[in-house]
Amino acid sequence: MRLLPDAEQRAFVSSLDAMLGSADTPAVVREWSRGEHARGRALWGRIEEAGVFGLAVPEKYGGYGLRPVELALAFVELGRYAVPGPLVETVTAAVLLAECGMTVSGMATVACGSPYALDGDAADLRLVLTPEGLFRSPGHGPVRPSLDPARRLTTLEKGELLTTAPPTEQALALARLTTAAQALGVGLTLLDKTITHVKQRTQFGAPIGSFQAVKHRLADAKIALEFARPLVLGAALTLAPADLAAAKLAACEAAYATARTALQLHGAMGYTAECDLSLWLTKARALHTAWGGPRECRAAVLSGGDRRW
Repeated sequence: MRLLPDAEQRAFVSSLDAMLGSADTPAVVREWSRGEHARGRALWGRIEEAGVFGLAVPEKYGGYGLRPVELALAFVELGRYAVPGPLVETVTAAVLLAECGMTVSGMATVACGSPYALDGDAADLRLVLTPEGLFRSPGHGPVRPSLDPARRLTTLEKGELLTTAPPTEQALALARLTTAAQALGVGLTLLDKTITHVKQRTQFGAPIGSFQAVKHRLADAKIALEFARPLVLGAALTLAPADLAAAKLAACEAAYATARTALQLHGAMGYTAECDLSLWLTKARALHTAWGGPRECRAAVLSGGDRRW
C-alpha cells in the first residue's frame, strides 16, 4: 500500500500552504496570545472558506462528506504554520452537532473530560461533552494561561441539553486524528527551522551542522517524523481506534523529541518569546497530551483499540 497523496490532494495542500505562507502566522499567534483575535479570526475565515472543517461532516449534514485523509493533510499544514485557535475542537464540535441536525458556523470549542476548554473567550459556540450528553455552554469563565500561550484555557459550565446520545466515539476519533496530524506539522517545521539554523551558526570556524553529533540528532528527528507520517495517513484510512492511538502516539512523540532537539541546537535563544521557534516548541509540548496522552494511547494500542477515550 502506498500512502501518498494523489494529485488532487497535493493541489489542496499546496493551496493551503500558499494561503498560510502569506499570512505571517507568527505575528497572528502572538496577537492571539494577548487576546487580540482580529487577525486570527480573519485567517480562520479563510481556512473555513477553503473547506477544511467541512471535510469532517457528511454531505447530508451540509459538509463535503467525511474525508479524513484530506482532513489530516490539512491539519499537517495548520501545524506547520502554528495556526492558533480551537482547530481540533471545531472539527470535534462539527461531528457532535451533525447528528443533531446542527452545523458549526465559526469557531467552536469543547470541554471533554475536563472543566477547561480551549479558547472559550474566542469561540462562537461552546460545548460541554459528558457521559450524560452534549450541552451548550452559556458562557465561559476567566481566561487561564497554559504552557502554550496561544492555547488559552477557560472553564465552561453545562447549559442547554442538545442531545443525550451524541456521536462521541466518531468525534473523538477525528479529534485524535487531527491532533496527530497537527503535531506532525509542528515537528516538520521545528526540523526545518533547526536545519536552517545549524547551517548558519558556526563554532570552531565551521557550521555546527557539519558536526557528526548534530547530524545524528537531526537524523533521529527526521526518521521519527517520517515514521509517524504513514501512521497518520494510515489511521485516516481506517479510523480504527488502535490505529488512531498509534498515530497520535508516534506523531506527538516525534514532534516532542524534535522540539527538544531544536531547543538544544538553538540554545537558550530558542525558548525566548522573541524567537519564532518558541511558538512551535510550546505547541509541540501542549499537543503531546491533548486528546489522549502517551499512556492512554499505548493502552489503546495494546488493547486493540477497545478502550474508550
